[in-house]
Amino acid sequence: MAAKTLGLGGKEFVVESALLTRFTEMLLLDYFGQGKLFGTVHTCIGEEFSGSTILSHLKSGDTVFSNHRCHGHFLSLLGDVEGLAAELMGRSGGVSSGFGGSQHLHKDGFYSNGIQGGIVPVAAGLAMGHKVKSLGAISVVFIGDGTWGEGVVYETVNIAAKWGLPLLLVVEDNKYSQSTSQHETLSGTIRDRAAAFGIDYLLGNTWEWETLLELSATAVSRVRSESRPVLLHVDTYRLKAHSKGDDIRPRAEVEVYEAKDPLNQFMAAATPEQSAWIEGIRKRVQAAFDAAEAQAPAAFPEQAVTAPKVGWQPAKPLPSERIVNLLNRSLRAFLGEQALGLMIGEDILSPYGGAFKASKDLSDLFPGRVLNSPISEGAIAGIGGGLALAGCRPIVEIMFGDFIGLAFDQILNHAAKFQQMYAMEQSCDLVIRTPMGGGRGYGPTHSQTLDRHFYGIPGLTMVALNALTEPEQLYRPLQDQGRGAVLVIENKQLYGGYPLSAPAEGYQLWHSDETFPSAWLKPEADHVDVTLLGYGGMADLLVEACEILFVEHDLVAQILCPMQIYPFSVTPHLDLLRRAPRLLIAEEGQGFAGFGAEVLGQLAEQGALNGLAVGRVYPRAYCIPSSGLLEKDTLPSVEDVVKAVLKMGAK
Repeated sequence: MAAKTLGLGGKEFVVESALLTRFTEMLLLDYFGQGKLFGTVHTCIGEEFSGSTILSHLKSGDTVFSNHRCHGHFLSLLGDVEGLAAELMGRSGGVSSGFGGSQHLHKDGFYSNGIQGGIVPVAAGLAMGHKVKSLGAISVVFIGDGTWGEGVVYETVNIAAKWGLPLLLVVEDNKYSQSTSQHETLSGTIRDRAAAFGIDYLLGNTWEWETLLELSATAVSRVRSESRPVLLHVDTYRLKAHSKGDDIRPRAEVEVYEAKDPLNQFMAAATPEQSAWIEGIRKRVQAAFDAAEAQAPAAFPEQAVTAPKVGWQPAKPLPSERIVNLLNRSLRAFLGEQALGLMIGEDILSPYGGAFKASKDLSDLFPGRVLNSPISEGAIAGIGGGLALAGCRPIVEIMFGDFIGLAFDQILNHAAKFQQMYAMEQSCDLVIRTPMGGGRGYGPTHSQTLDRHFYGIPGLTMVALNALTEPEQLYRPLQDQGRGAVLVIENKQLYGGYPLSAPAEGYQLWHSDETFPSAWLKPEADHVDVTLLGYGGMADLLVEACEILFVEHDLVAQILCPMQIYPFSVTPHLDLLRRAPRLLIAEEGQGFAGFGAEVLGQLAEQGALNGLAVGRVYPRAYCIPSSGLLEKDTLPSVEDVVKAVLKMGAK
């Protein structure tokens, strides 16, 4: 249809995109009413011109991030109503193969997630990836006015402004957070928020969409040409409920906006030619849903099932050098071999080199690739996730493991989920490393081992440094692509120590052929009385206990120390565990619902507890005290291990 005939001044593409969204979401509400859809849906009916105007200015390679109210942004960027319909109907042809549903869409540079504000640092990270790779691309992220209540948004805007990231932050101001009016939740103004971070602020609205089209062109151009963030504030109003039918707004208020809605006005005054064009868009939407309904339901991808098998070989001699120096060398190798490798963390630049000096000299060796961040754990973890989506290889350091709770959402709901949530089409190879553990007198908020809070997160791998292997055996596999999100726990006590250079007489150190090798301190004796199982900083403690048990109590112990502690399967180690009638598990964190409980649960499922005496050693159920004597009494000790073994009567 010619532009002259439609009378839209050559801007049919903007109106068409808005109508495509309108008809799609109206049909979604209808299908929910018929019981044809599962879950929920958040429509942007009334707000369509935000996405259709702004995203019309993007180029190939740009990326877009959205939230729970994402359909209009997705359709404005890609126009894929067929893939969207199939996704929301839980069909195999959906853009996320039915795994993501309404809120979690991914295709061709589009990403959405349902956590308010959480996607903002990821968008900033991908913007940073564009800049690192010199692509000239930008990242656009949509948030609502209510999202200003989330702290990670402020963390991210601060970093984006300070680092000059090509990020367009679009605030769709529809005056409500679910059912709560903005007057109850927002202090100050959105304009002043932009001013506080020294970024440009532009204001438009969806009722004057042609003006918004021009304004957004300015915003996109400025972000691209100047490589710095811009905040585009879009006044708008949603005409339907927050989700399906939960609307308590006064009907008279909504009717005012229904009357001024530009799509309603356009359709009411449409010429015959325009009406035919509109009907063609409506029919396309219906055809897409009809086709989706005929598709096969979504299904889990097939996975080859192989019996786990572990091979063992004598370990090569471990270097006689402090572990922190070996760790520094491993990080240096990672950055040296990964052209797009970066490190982000607090106080990691020279001359300080990190709280425990693991990053010493790295910023001198790799200028511009080792970055000091503000105190913003959530934002830097999210930026790391965005960098990983861009194909970079980020390592994010959380200064103390106790602070990782501030980054928990970025690990749980973002980095670890992206691959599975987006139908296995998007890897997020992010490494987050952090020191944990007590023994240094740092007290309740700087001495915890918080491993149990991360067990069971789908898509996450957790590994722990120990003294029976060297850091290179942990960090070398992390260079492999497709590894996904990995949390590295480094016990603080290890930094100043040395790897086990020479086992005690009568013992050999063996390593498994697993990707992250387990260590086995193998006695040469034919009979073994007890297996000591532990990870991380427990290795040194178990080695010392092993010697005492033999010398003072004539008991032969073997030690199993896995490097990968989640996911962890006991099955490959059953033959080793069956060598002894006793099993003692020592762990760094609290015992309740911890690593040891999981191991024993798996053994019970395998029927391997019959005739096996078991015990556990773990910290007392207190926060870690600052007092040296109390801390020593709280944390597991060599004496605790020996006493626990003797209590089992291991002979």
